[in-house]
Amino acid sequence: MSDKYVIAIDQGTTSTRAIVFDKGGNIISVGQLEHEQIMPKPGWVEHDAMEIWNNTREVVGQALSKSNLTRHDIAAVGITNQRETAVVWDKNTGEPVYNAIVWQDTRTQKIVDELAKDGGEERFKDKVGLPLATYFSGTKIKWILDNVEGAREKAEAGDLLFGNTDCWLLWNLTGGTDGGVHKTDVTNASRTLFMDLPSLSWDQEILDVFGVPASMLPEICSSSEVYGTVHGSQLLRETPVAGILGDQQAATFGQAGFEKGAAKNTYGTGNFLIVNTGEEIVRSENGLLTTVCYQLGDDKPMYALEGSIAVTGSLIQWLRDQLGIISSAPESQTLAETVEDNGGVYFVPAFSGLFAPYWRGDARGAIVGMTRYVTKAHLARAALEATAFQSREVLDAANADAGTDMPDLRVDGGMVANDTLMQFQADILGIPVIRPKVIETTALGAAYAAGLAVGYWDSIEDCRKNWQEDKRWEPQMDSEERDRQLRLWKKAVTRTFDWVDDDVQ
Repeated sequence: MSDKYVIAIDQGTTSTRAIVFDKGGNIISVGQLEHEQIMPKPGWVEHDAMEIWNNTREVVGQALSKSNLTRHDIAAVGITNQRETAVVWDKNTGEPVYNAIVWQDTRTQKIVDELAKDGGEERFKDKVGLPLATYFSGTKIKWILDNVEGAREKAEAGDLLFGNTDCWLLWNLTGGTDGGVHKTDVTNASRTLFMDLPSLSWDQEILDVFGVPASMLPEICSSSEVYGTVHGSQLLRETPVAGILGDQQAATFGQAGFEKGAAKNTYGTGNFLIVNTGEEIVRSENGLLTTVCYQLGDDKPMYALEGSIAVTGSLIQWLRDQLGIISSAPESQTLAETVEDNGGVYFVPAFSGLFAPYWRGDARGAIVGMTRYVTKAHLARAALEATAFQSREVLDAANADAGTDMPDLRVDGGMVANDTLMQFQADILGIPVIRPKVIETTALGAAYAAGLAVGYWDSIEDCRKNWQEDKRWEPQMDSEERDRQLRLWKKAVTRTFDWVDDDVQ
């Protein structure tokens, strides 16, 4: 099988990619298409699930064409995806009943508040590892059933299916209305608010509270097994789909974070720090999430602590698309480098409230410290620095939960190509930041999971040997300046609290 390849479908928040990997974990070819960001109201973020499915087929074709490969050259398909983005569709027609509601969407805050009246925001945390928040899939499903005409009746009749985008793609890849497989993996299931962490099963009591019929939910499987084969009419027909990991868990897997204590930080649309806690379920006392890291076949699951940040890379996209300050994402680095510092400006991008470690749904974005001295270059620098400050806060929380300090931080994702950001990240953390040679670790993790299931890689040791360091940033900022910057950042964060009232969206 050494002459074959594995293809990973990376269904992200802003685009869908197909990446072909060889046995050494090297990228052979890439296909990529962006999809529309639909924002009908303040705080609402949606995607057209049919557009995502159509793009998926096209990027698979792009990747195969660029590498001059066919389905006969592909050993397996892996899927990684934007977690918590909820798709509800009619199993008889294959049509979504509503746009996919994206993980960043905040429309369900009133549902969160209503559910929290009995037991608070940590009402189900002992079971599912998550607080009640707009972030997770569960409130989105409830919103669709409560607000889309006829949806609840169809759901109760057994005609509707739910899934994060991994599940939506798997169902379509394996046939859709013609025998499509309705399954998900433990990492995605752990992001719904519905999965009991110890048993890895749906919790009927919680489903009853939400009013979600169990018939809508996919079968929970491991992260590495053959779920089905690609339907006969598609380019990859008869190829096994054999790996599914939520994007952040996939990045951890791609970084070879297989053991207890391994950690990585992914810089994408949002930022996500994951610390592998092994077979132990660790309950955070510092605002982190308890989640599943991965499960290989019949092996015991590995758990993790996670610090989730809603807005990092998407803040740069906002500077480009909404404000027009830059014309491309790389220009943010070029512009930021024209000034020595942030000019006293701190940018707290609480566009979707604040996630870890605060979990403040009432927060909204703020730019503070503005004077007439400030230019768009200072704003660009403050936007980049916001990513590093937020990552420092979740790392502090992880260190507090672990009772020890991390010696360094492995990083991945699109933003790690920004040297200015990575140096500031090392400065504000006070520890080295390390980038691997293959920064597309999210797709690589999904490829590993799929390849392991079909014997393309014999063991995780084969995957571990593929990891190589590319670049390391050492901290250069003195501790006094670091403390000053952190003090001002935390002061800025408090200015975002309590913004949303009943009459404010």
